[in-house]
Amino acid sequence: MTKDARCWIEKLRLEGHPEGGYYRQTYKADLVLTKESLPREFAGARAASTAIYFLLEGQKFSAFHRLRSDEMWHFYLGATVSVHAIDKDGRYSEILLGRDPEAGEVLQAVVKAGCWFASRVQDGKGFALVGCTVAPGFDFEDFEMAKREESVRAYPQHREVIEKLTRE
Repeated sequence: MTKDARCWIEKLRLEGHPEGGYYRQTYKADLVLTKESLPREFAGARAASTAIYFLLEGQKFSAFHRLRSDEMWHFYLGATVSVHAIDKDGRYSEILLGRDPEAGEVLQAVVKAGCWFASRVQDGKGFALVGCTVAPGFDFEDFEMAKREESVRAYPQHREVIEKLTRE
């Protein structure tokens, strides 16, 4: 029997994420990095690393956002995920997260700290279950959602993808 998105959401006890999709934190390191040991943009201490399950389905998307930490993506199952990134210098890239290396897909990929990024299931029909590991660990204080108008002003050359993958 093939498991669908709803089955995985229930089985893994996933909840809605503010950026879109569903998630649940699965790991938070006991090791804590002090504020003094982190770059100044961090407002306080952080776990050394955190990890989540993350599920996207159909036409739903994870809207453009950025973190103060690197985020490593791990493909588990389902359809290919397109991760769209705009780096600090305004360069756009697309990562195909999936299981077909002949099609340019990778099982793991990193989005560097400070990059704007968004994701969606490439075919717009299926679902994908991935994992995301963040180091220093994720904290909502380090999470910023993109504002559509500001993003288009900053990166007019990427207007089309920004307008598709933002909510305001």
